[in-house]
Amino acid sequence: MLAAALLIAGGAPALARDHDDARRAVEAGEIRPLADILNTVKGKLPGEVVGVKLEREAGAWLYEFRVVDEKGRLFEIHIDARSGEVERAKEK
Repeated sequence: MLAAALLIAGGAPALARDHDDARRAVEAGEIRPLADILNTVKGKLPGEVVGVKLEREAGAWLYEFRVVDEKGRLFEIHIDARSGEVERAKEK
């Protein structure tokens, strides 16, 4: 079961302030919808998505995925919100 949730909060790096920011970015073509990104990256992720944040870093939109693998390890994976490419990943 996919337990992804779009978490939106304030802070640095700049996170989308609310669902409206995310919707506007999708409508403007700045980012792809979360469902599209999930379909693109699901085979590249090491486990189950347990959380997602949308943030803006250095002018670029990124989805930050929290993923738990079968051994219970937590990973943070940053995905370019426009291209769907994995930018970086690290174990937490």
